[in-house]
Amino acid sequence: MNPVYYLYLAALLFTIGAAGVLIRRNAIVVFMCIELMLNACNLALVVFSRMHGNLDGQIIAFFTMVVAAAEVVVGLAIIVSIFRTRHTASVDDASLMKL
Repeated sequence: MNPVYYLYLAALLFTIGAAGVLIRRNAIVVFMCIELMLNACNLALVVFSRMHGNLDGQIIAFFTMVVAAAEVVVGLAIIVSIFRTRHTASVDDASLMKL
């Protein structure tokens, strides 16, 4: 299969994620869209690595997945704390935590 198709898929996934971050107001949906954008970047890194015949992009993608897993833990903890105090997961109400 042609690697260009994977790059088109990565661009489409990144565009969907960016649109979700810009349009949606729910913190969990925004968080999932950020993860979608990270996965699109990882896919592009792996494709470019495969095209050039070295493993550098695949190693960077692996470390990015490790950092994204840590981000999930911290991000979900922040979202849960906002939901417990404000009873909403709206991004607009997150600025109210500066009491």
